[in-house]
Amino acid sequence: MAVQPDVALIPRNVLFGNPVKTSPRISPDGKRLAYLAPVDNVLNVWVGDIGSDNYQPVTSDKDRGVRFYMWAADNTHILYIQDVGGNENWRLYATHIETRETRDLTPFDNVQAQIIEHDKHFPNDLIIGLNKENIQVHDVYHLDLTSGDLTLVAKNPGNIAGWTVDAQLKVRGAVAATPDGGLELLIRDSEQDEWRKLIIWSSDDALTSGPVAFTVDGQSLYLQDSRDANASRLTKLNLASGENTVLAEDPQYDVGHVMLHPDTRDVQAVAFNKDRVEWQVLDPSIQIDFDRIRDIREGDFSIFGRDDADETWIVAITVDNGPGAFYSYNRKNQHVQFLFATQPALEEYALAHMEPISFASRDGLTIHGYLTLPVGFEAKNLPLVLNVHGGPWGRDGWGYRPEAQWFANRGYACLQVNFRGSTGYGKDFLNAGDKEWGRNMHNDLVDAVHWAIDQGIADPKKVAIYGGSYGGYAALAGATFTPDLFCCAVDIVGPSNLITLIKTIPPYWSTFLATFHKRVGNPDTEEDFLKSRSPLFKADQIKIPMLIAQGANDPRVKQAESEQIVEAMKSNGVDYEYMLFPDEGHGFAKPENRIKFYAAAEKFLAQHLGGRYEEVSS
Repeated sequence: MAVQPDVALIPRNVLFGNPVKTSPRISPDGKRLAYLAPVDNVLNVWVGDIGSDNYQPVTSDKDRGVRFYMWAADNTHILYIQDVGGNENWRLYATHIETRETRDLTPFDNVQAQIIEHDKHFPNDLIIGLNKENIQVHDVYHLDLTSGDLTLVAKNPGNIAGWTVDAQLKVRGAVAATPDGGLELLIRDSEQDEWRKLIIWSSDDALTSGPVAFTVDGQSLYLQDSRDANASRLTKLNLASGENTVLAEDPQYDVGHVMLHPDTRDVQAVAFNKDRVEWQVLDPSIQIDFDRIRDIREGDFSIFGRDDADETWIVAITVDNGPGAFYSYNRKNQHVQFLFATQPALEEYALAHMEPISFASRDGLTIHGYLTLPVGFEAKNLPLVLNVHGGPWGRDGWGYRPEAQWFANRGYACLQVNFRGSTGYGKDFLNAGDKEWGRNMHNDLVDAVHWAIDQGIADPKKVAIYGGSYGGYAALAGATFTPDLFCCAVDIVGPSNLITLIKTIPPYWSTFLATFHKRVGNPDTEEDFLKSRSPLFKADQIKIPMLIAQGANDPRVKQAESEQIVEAMKSNGVDYEYMLFPDEGHGFAKPENRIKFYAAAEKFLAQHLGGRYEEVSS
């Protein structure tokens, strides 16, 4: 198919290469800004004075790039985590922004560090989790940033899935996993007191409930709580009386991001991720700020950071047809200053709009999703890529998505579906996905394709299924369970055998194992059931071309998950391509690997859907 000549081909490097700048973080004193930007094509942290052009790189990663970082509350250190080759054994590093000295604060082999809490009132202290004593669970340690000393403050008995720290930086809340996939909220009055059980969330409520934060006086706890409701509500639980007051709710959508005042810890605003993000303001003092931010430009916004004085906010604004943009906002004079766009080269190209859609599933559920159409084309008889999100306990949302723009620019309609089991739409919709891998979850995807065909949007002979992680599983399921619906499939780090997937989950997911058993199946008691939902055991049904990509170090979906179905396709004479990345894990962090994958995927899709592709330069 031909794309109109005035729609330029967007280079893969612009879509999938490193951003020019991203993830700005304001220093606690409000004087400096940090952001991520490449150094020799590797993302590192840059720091400079706000409003100046004196930014310099302070970290010196030369391999995978820094992706997760923050300011230390002392104003002088950048904290970041890094693993090796995608193995997710994160180490915590601190870089002094003046001397550039970098210290490994958790120098332990085969141990995963988690940042649990930091607070501006305790600038030299950090609360972190480490699984160095028991690889299956994380104990809690106090870290002295000055000396690097670690002190154990909470021992994990083996069932704690998460910890909550109060305003005094004391570990006073814990969430224990129960054998049936539920959760128990444990509280203690001080770090010297015994834990007591306060709330039990059943397995039906567990993925839509949990603690948010303590109030400043430590006497109450904010919760996301779906008990006695379909969608999770924001509540305030008095720890002494047990009174649980609803602060914000929506009948259909779960509570999303909760914005707390950094000093008083009062709830200021709550986000609900509907077709687009909608904010509910609870603190009238910030209403004028939200109104001013909404006027900056069309799009969905979030508060990306704030200084200690709460005078300067960093604002992120997302649009669907352009790069993400960041602004600083001064609350005293309501002045807005543009900081940067993540990938300004995108502004040179015609990008597509993402439209929210919904339809009824075959059994009557309302399924929501998003449709992105190629610029300049009538929504009629187009090749379609069904792009399935991972998780599956996550969701697609509105905004700029590189893959959606890539598909549209190459001449395809892109359909993203929040099938049952996706989060954000209340627990009834989430729980409707229990043990429905390869059946009703997949039926929702199939129904979405038929919706697009019935609307006249999709060419029924040119539909591809594409995705990563659970989306990769869905691609394999599409090729095996519904082989006549799709003309090709792309699987990125997707499991092919649910038995081996569950039996080889990372050891530090031990407290999540009961959730897998409830929502996917138990390989010890339901082996035949899990076989019936595993694409590997229906590999003889595959008759469409497939592209499979895998990271060799993936701790979640092991290399064998891809290679066992590749071997089955090879034995059956199926047309396939297999890409193994030896220095990647669950997804592709290094830009050169991403570009290599997308080049292969683009050519593969062009061969089978008829769209265009960018030639690989020699």
